[in-house]
Amino acid sequence: MVKLEHVAVSVPIPEGVTVEVQEGRVVVKGPKGSLERDFSKSGVEISVDNERSAVVVEAWYANRRLKAMVGTVAAHIRNMIKGVTQGFRYTMKIVYAHFPVSVKVQGNEVIIENFLGERSPRKAKIIGDVKITIEGDTIVIEGLNKEHVGQTAANIQLATKIKDKDPRVFMDGIYVASKE
Repeated sequence: MVKLEHVAVSVPIPEGVTVEVQEGRVVVKGPKGSLERDFSKSGVEISVDNERSAVVVEAWYANRRLKAMVGTVAAHIRNMIKGVTQGFRYTMKIVYAHFPVSVKVQGNEVIIENFLGERSPRKAKIIGDVKITIEGDTIVIEGLNKEHVGQTAANIQLATKIKDKDPRVFMDGIYVASKE
């Protein structure tokens, strides 16, 4: 097993974004809001380099797993910075052949009614602070946290999964059309 002496990844901080690091807890604040995440159990060191305006994620004497963890934590911080500056948006399309599907948001759930003519509604959980708008046969999911937006879209798609039927014939469902 080969250990590298020093592994470091630098993530640039754009203007208008502030990053604070305390004991592995990273707080990113930007024009759209703020995100917070705890990386204390990851085994990497995180620091803010004010001269270069960057976040430095590093590990000393890293094995294969720790080297991978450096890249993973850097990618999470990159996504947090992108979330507070631009945000994330998933667009989903409602597809049906015979029975018109109606979708509505109730509290922290998405209610899908009349899917394949079923009497009982199907439900999908909304994760975190995610905003959902429904316009005709299009569902738009927006938020700052990429994981929450993606998991909410996955929950909606999974709620309309058809079992025990040929997927080439029964293509009804709600599917992700685009990610921005």
